[in-house]
Amino acid sequence: MKRLSQLTAQLSFQLRRLPERRLTLLLALAVGVGSGLAAVLLKNAIHFIRWMLTNWFNTPAESLLYIVYPGVGMLLSLLFVRYVVKADIGHGITKVLYAISRKKAKIKGHNTWSSMVTSAVTIGFGGSVGAEAPIVYTGAAIGSKVGQVLHLKERHIALLLGCGAAGAIAGIFKAPLAGIVFTLEILMFDLTMTSILPLLVSSVTATAVSFLLLGDVVQFPTGSISLFSMANIPYYISLGVFCGFASLYFTRGTLYVESLLKRIERPLQRWLCCAIGLGALIFLFPPLYGEGYDSLSALLNENVAVAMGETVFGSYRQETWFVLLFFGGVLLLKILSMSFTNSGGGVGGTFGPTLFMGGVAGFLVARLINLSGMATVPEANFALVGMAGMMAGVMQAPLTAIFLIAEITKGYDLLMPLMLASAVSFVTVHGFEKHSIYTKRLALRGDLITHDKDKAVLTRLSIQPLIETNFNAVLPEHTLGTLIKVVSRSHRNLFPVIDIRSHLLGVVLLDDIRPIMFDAGRYDSTFVRDLMQPVPATVEEYESMESVLNKFEQTGAWNLPVVSDHKYIGFVSKSKIFNAYRQQLQEFSYE
Repeated sequence: MKRLSQLTAQLSFQLRRLPERRLTLLLALAVGVGSGLAAVLLKNAIHFIRWMLTNWFNTPAESLLYIVYPGVGMLLSLLFVRYVVKADIGHGITKVLYAISRKKAKIKGHNTWSSMVTSAVTIGFGGSVGAEAPIVYTGAAIGSKVGQVLHLKERHIALLLGCGAAGAIAGIFKAPLAGIVFTLEILMFDLTMTSILPLLVSSVTATAVSFLLLGDVVQFPTGSISLFSMANIPYYISLGVFCGFASLYFTRGTLYVESLLKRIERPLQRWLCCAIGLGALIFLFPPLYGEGYDSLSALLNENVAVAMGETVFGSYRQETWFVLLFFGGVLLLKILSMSFTNSGGGVGGTFGPTLFMGGVAGFLVARLINLSGMATVPEANFALVGMAGMMAGVMQAPLTAIFLIAEITKGYDLLMPLMLASAVSFVTVHGFEKHSIYTKRLALRGDLITHDKDKAVLTRLSIQPLIETNFNAVLPEHTLGTLIKVVSRSHRNLFPVIDIRSHLLGVVLLDDIRPIMFDAGRYDSTFVRDLMQPVPATVEEYESMESVLNKFEQTGAWNLPVVSDHKYIGFVSKSKIFNAYRQQLQEFSYE
């Protein structure tokens, strides 16, 4: 171990001697290889586990294991996380955003493999989630770990984290452009030449690794896509509106269901409830098993019967009304199956379910239009465009949606409807919900980094390092004479007044006592409680920097006391915040 540490230190020293730009590109290449290999490994692990569990099914009785397997996978993942990892690794993309905003882009080393193991088990056993968020977390962790091992600056670690995330998306979808746009749009990196070149290198490298090991087959091959018709523009607009409201349902519904399930405090009891609920949903609606990509591919090739699976309602399969009701139920219940999986101990993301629900939404809109007699529209086209519309609404990332769907389906002939539906969906949902499903939790806590550089820098600042504690506190019953002795030992011009339990009561300013501080006749008759004045505002120890600056602006104060549970800790000054802001701005900028 000591020898390894010495070799790492020596390698770090040699690499840091390289010019900064060359070093960044070299490390981006390495991170691209690592994230590409991780994406390939995860996809193969999921397929292998699924094949091992289901390839021997021959009878309907054996097929009933489809409703049991997901619960088993959730339990295995739950136990692994609880007793091996011992850390929460769910909601991967949200955690990557949090690492950028609050953790100086540092992600723990176990995340380079723990999300892969748990998501492979969860999805391989049939959990109704996607593999994309876990692989993004894995890729980001690989990039972050490389930067940490080499003792790079925060901004370089953050850039390598972004390279890992871009490589993960590019590798798992074989979509290099989508990987770059995802990092810029969702992880909110600045678009500069210093950042774009490493992201490009990482994305292309990860895609090349994926093509080399998995072949050149696209994620969703389509054989039923028709040429775009201008006459269908109004219907694509209506699809965009529908996807916008479906995205709103997805975001708010998922967060609400997960909050309800969290009320079941005992993990095993929550797992049991979720396993039973997920099994029942899969029994009634087979497309909810696993990622649902087989059903989605069938819809993209206009094979509705295959997309429905071996449903217990098979006798109604040919009924027009049943097809609509069935896929309407799938669309509404997917958030339940996804929430059951994640809350029950499974590890997976919302990326895959978003694509699945988008395809179903597009198919439903097209089928309704065709049945209404208003027009005859290609259902496969609408399923493909619906994927982009749903992604643009749920992730509030229209560019990522457009380029990703075009790349993973080779649907470049539909770029115009892809752009149209994505834009309409984004505008629709943004009127009701300002944050994506990834950023809503962080925004509520004030931990969200944004493309607004001023707010982004403020988000990365923390109060704790700026607290000054060299203020001499006094008690309200102290006399003026005692206060003068405190003043003589102090280098500050204000003095916090606290009680015996350290609760902040007020403050005494040196300017207020200057007229009487040499009047010895008042030393024993004047008390601190007569001299103190209330503080204009207090700052909580973990309050957001944006909120703190608002308090400075509203009060006009230059120093504000910091408290925790009403107990005095110290003071924070406006000048120290501004100095920290300037330093952070220099670190935050890539050029």
